[in-house]
Amino acid sequence: MTQEDRELDSLVRKRIRALRVAQGWSLEELAARARLSQSTLSRIENGQRRLALDSLVTLARALDTTLDQLVETASDEVVTSPMIDSTHSLMRWPIKADPGMTVVRQRMTEPPPDSPARMRAHPGREWLVVLSGTAVLMLGHRRFRVETNQAAEFPTMLPHAIGAEGGPCEILGIFDRDARRGHQRSDDDRDAQRSRP
Repeated sequence: MTQEDRELDSLVRKRIRALRVAQGWSLEELAARARLSQSTLSRIENGQRRLALDSLVTLARALDTTLDQLVETASDEVVTSPMIDSTHSLMRWPIKADPGMTVVRQRMTEPPPDSPARMRAHPGREWLVVLSGTAVLMLGHRRFRVETNQAAEFPTMLPHAIGAEGGPCEILGIFDRDARRGHQRSDDDRDAQRSRP
């Protein structure tokens, strides 16, 4: 066994124990859920028994996680820098664990549009956190005030728009793959309209 294999083996065992403890389960409770004997589970956690694939799959299910998450190793790229989109005054961070997800930081100064015809609707889901100021989220005909440190989550198939209220606000938006594509198309359409004579 190489050093790297030993480190992964140790990490998986620690992860199993940590997940069990986080759930508040005894060895006996997790063993029953995983249909393993308590002594087998104890030897797995303590490194006295070989980690077999079938046991790992069973334990992952019992711990309500996936085999991938149970055995994943830490990435060397823990800290990432944003990509600056100066055209739209945005900072973007891709989420490595799910390349379809994107985090966007945006400063808003304008209120949301009054007309429902100017709202966007597209497949996906969006989350936003207000970092400073007050944002207004328009969802269809409903209006929500989202203040500093508050968050909102909504399906983007509802016509929606976000703007500032009472001065500038700064938001952190998290978009799934479909919502990000929908916003990119809307941004591109808006840029094309601005560049027309």
